[in-house]
Amino acid sequence: MTLTIPLLQTLATSTPAAAWRTLIEQTVAITAAPLTAADAPREITKRDRAVGELDLFLASGGWDLWSAFDAEVERTAEQLIRWWAEPFSAKAVLILDGLSLRELPWLIQGAQQRGFTLHKLAAYAAELPGETDEFARALDYTARSQLQNNGGRRNERLPGARTESIDLPWHDCTNLIDATPNWMFWHHWPDVQLHRLAGAGQGLETLTRDVSAQLTSDDFWGFVTKLAMGRRLVITSDHGYAATGLFSDAAGESAALLKRTFRSGRSAAGVQDTGPFAPPVALALTGRHGPQTLALGRWKWPSPGGYPTLAHGGLSLLEVLSPFIELTT
Repeated sequence: MTLTIPLLQTLATSTPAAAWRTLIEQTVAITAAPLTAADAPREITKRDRAVGELDLFLASGGWDLWSAFDAEVERTAEQLIRWWAEPFSAKAVLILDGLSLRELPWLIQGAQQRGFTLHKLAAYAAELPGETDEFARALDYTARSQLQNNGGRRNERLPGARTESIDLPWHDCTNLIDATPNWMFWHHWPDVQLHRLAGAGQGLETLTRDVSAQLTSDDFWGFVTKLAMGRRLVITSDHGYAATGLFSDAAGESAALLKRTFRSGRSAAGVQDTGPFAPPVALALTGRHGPQTLALGRWKWPSPGGYPTLAHGGLSLLEVLSPFIELTT
């Protein structure tokens, strides 16, 4: 997309809360349109670049909005805890680790084709930085691994949930679902695949083909159907990801600072040097998880072994927003 003058005026003159609502609405509108498997690699890249226009605004004229992100955009963890307290007779949450808004079309289309009722489609904020451990702690778990084999059953913020955290084929996951009314199921895909495909010569296109195959498969939807049987189901994620293989190369002193601060990652704990650059290439922010320094915008830089083509933890829209879909059979 090209940012129109009216949209830029709206973003520039709105309150931070209103500006973030507009940015999220625009991002969901770009990413949620229907897809076909044949067109997906090309179309997902096209949509990623369209969201990049919004990222460009946020990294240049609108970078000060990031200081309001943690306060003004409702977090996925907050929404999940609030939703869990609703008086549904039985409920389930499926966390797909690293699922981004790019994957929305497959979930929407698959649900419609299989007769689900879609009650809610939204996007909420990941924790900052957008990492698994921060999200687990926001849900009052010590780590994702705590959920394995019902280890998270004593969670006071999500009471009564049988928990699982695993990386098994969908068919095997289906066999784990018993008659327990309330479930919290954290699956490690697609994040585990994202990191496998982050090397040179791979990246968004390869991941898109895997996502297309997985999220249109009978095994995946058989698992979702079993999890939703007699339950209100939410599908969401802990964070999204950046297609860093599509990012521009930083140069000179900015590249040196990014390499020194983040190495091959996109965040660093504490307040780090962000340099004299205007607009900045990194921001130091203090939020619910303490002070963090995060890479800003769509930059990559030289890194030992090559900078990854897929990553998360920094400040770009498809990293910090998570889909939230509520379904019933």
